[in-house]
Amino acid sequence: MGCGRVGALLATQLDESGHSVAVIDQDADAFRRLPAEFSGRRITGMGFDRDALLQAGIEDAWALAAVSNGDNSNILTARVARETFGVKRVVARIYDPRRAEVYQRLGITTVATVRWTADQFLRRLLPKGAQVEYRDASGLVSLASVDHHPAWIGHTVGALEAATGARVSHLTRLGKGMVPTATTVIQENDVVFVTALGEDLPRVQRRFMAEPSKED
Repeated sequence: MGCGRVGALLATQLDESGHSVAVIDQDADAFRRLPAEFSGRRITGMGFDRDALLQAGIEDAWALAAVSNGDNSNILTARVARETFGVKRVVARIYDPRRAEVYQRLGITTVATVRWTADQFLRRLLPKGAQVEYRDASGLVSLASVDHHPAWIGHTVGALEAATGARVSHLTRLGKGMVPTATTVIQENDVVFVTALGEDLPRVQRRFMAEPSKED
């Protein structure tokens, strides 16, 4: 629900992945953001309106993303989808971080856009050590972005893995993700993501922030 920049990109990526997609927006002109080859349905209407949702196929929907520009519209749509039509996978974009926390506690998965954006800026402006991005269902394995000492620039991913015992899952370089090999050389401004046991992250962080040894 919502065919702004985020909604159009999300719908396009799902469509390209072979999913059946329907997009709802109250402004028919918003559908211009969708590519000409988009094969999904376009429904003009309010996302929380039952008729619009039924026209979009809500009764058979696997998931719903409410990504309009209004917090109220997103929450209403999310609640109708979950409580009226029984859609289990519902995500709502919420700009107000305090409201996002409230609805998260009510069981509605939210993406707090403002807080997430601020956190991403702070993450790149001020080193924070290890920032957990994901935990597996058991809570034992973590995917984390870890700051590294500038002296690691010019060393290989393999050397970093050998020194820390953590596995480098991917890098973000110049805003783009990449899966490195052991011979990939760490460059300035690379954001390094590692997979490790949660209990090992403090040790991994300390080693990342220390200068490489002669053996590295």
